[in-house]
Amino acid sequence: MDFIRYAERSAALVNAELTDEAALHAHLADRTWLHRSVIAADVASLQSFQDELRAVFEASDVDDVRLVVSSLNDLLSRHPVTPMISDHDPDNLHMHVANRAASVAELLIGESLMGLANLVCDLGATRLGICTEPRCDNVFVDTSPNQSRRYCSDRCSSRANVAAFRARQKAAAAS
Repeated sequence: MDFIRYAERSAALVNAELTDEAALHAHLADRTWLHRSVIAADVASLQSFQDELRAVFEASDVDDVRLVVSSLNDLLSRHPVTPMISDHDPDNLHMHVANRAASVAELLIGESLMGLANLVCDLGATRLGICTEPRCDNVFVDTSPNQSRRYCSDRCSSRANVAAFRARQKAAAAS
């Protein structure tokens, strides 16, 4: 299991606008083999989970380690993960976080929780954040060596830098 990738997928899940099955298909664009298994109930389950998971990112963003841990533990107890060894490629045995009978929602929830739980244990509970660009409320996973990430994307970082530059230019022109 690539827990960092699973943690990053959890941020992408929180940020996704899952309005219907087509939107879930779009979210799963790089995992087309899951498309045939998507049902309406997956969308409803994931919408509810998005709100629950956002609370974990919010707690981490304000350095509330106890709340991050208790929230993740609560989610893990309500959404049990059933890890199993996958043998679809006998030369590359690896872990999956749900059994073959799991729904798409159960799979995505399991990946999110295992990714975040392992990230919190390995890198710390304050590695999740909310974009500081004023027009954005996306979440992100900070795997930078010095824990310095402030934006969800290069786009938001550029927007913030351009806005700051323009504000300095305007202030200089006014004086």
